[in-house]
Amino acid sequence: MILVTGAAGFIGFHVAQRLLERGERVLGLDNLNPYYDVRLKEARLEQLQPFERFQFERLDLADRSAMASLFERYPIRRVVHLAAQAGVRYSLTNPHAYVESNLTGFTNILEGCRHIKVEHLVYASSSSVYGGNTHMPFSVHDNVDHPVSLYAATKKANELMAHCYAHLYQIPSTGLRFFTVYGPWGRPDMALFLFTKAILEGKPIEVFNFGKMQRDFTYIDDIAEGVIRVLDKPAALDSTWNSDQPDPSRSSSPYRIYNIGNHQPVELLHLIEVLEKCLGKKAEKVMLPIQPGDVPATYADIDDLTRDFGFKPATPIGVGVSRFVQWYRTFYSV
Repeated sequence: MILVTGAAGFIGFHVAQRLLERGERVLGLDNLNPYYDVRLKEARLEQLQPFERFQFERLDLADRSAMASLFERYPIRRVVHLAAQAGVRYSLTNPHAYVESNLTGFTNILEGCRHIKVEHLVYASSSSVYGGNTHMPFSVHDNVDHPVSLYAATKKANELMAHCYAHLYQIPSTGLRFFTVYGPWGRPDMALFLFTKAILEGKPIEVFNFGKMQRDFTYIDDIAEGVIRVLDKPAALDSTWNSDQPDPSRSSSPYRIYNIGNHQPVELLHLIEVLEKCLGKKAEKVMLPIQPGDVPATYADIDDLTRDFGFKPATPIGVGVSRFVQWYRTFYSV
């Protein structure tokens, strides 16, 4: 059995669906918190319920005793940990939510994995960990010690915590730094969703950094494929790791870090142009300065993921945005 946390979330839903389609037994976990419209989360779960090999538990990661019980009650072999309190800007006003979910919650995941001697833990990190780095493309071999949001700091902390457990208890752990995931069933707090909703309603859109933001937009199908490829190949000891010149992405313990992105940054104004074409409607733009906690650009070096897992994102931005718009119109009957 594979535990997928955040199964009602955007990435978790797609990963769980793919695993079920190939015949895996999946235990989904989510607390269905109201960070965004719970009805969307419930609708995702409805897509998973018809699978006979799917079971769901509504639990909070931070509930220590409930999480311990979960690991005792189910024959969990592997874990895909995608549940977290997401969002950079939200972390500026709700810091405790990130401590409870991303730190306390992750500790409970690690403890569960330790007690059952899990085969592999794959967990979500974020491109946000690069923070103040300006060296492009972002490389997992560079140090990331200058986060610019609490969200980013908690994700960096997750990587450090996972290394500790990999070292002490030999838990194979792989962290994936996600780069701006988009596509059908996406999150309502993300730019593409916000823009689509506003344009269709005839409302202006807020364009930060005066449109000069660049993001390595990565389509959800490519992400789900990459996550499962990584899950199928547990992290192993690296006998070549040199403690005199430590590589942050690997270790003498069964621990790995990878970027998972499209390796093709897109300027925000270009994304808007593509979206306008797909919607057949122009956007009214309100140009604003960059927001606290944001970084001007993200760009993933995915050479390691391509080398080790054959990962090759295959969805151009035009195709991905068109598929999202088609889903949005259908789901919201627009």
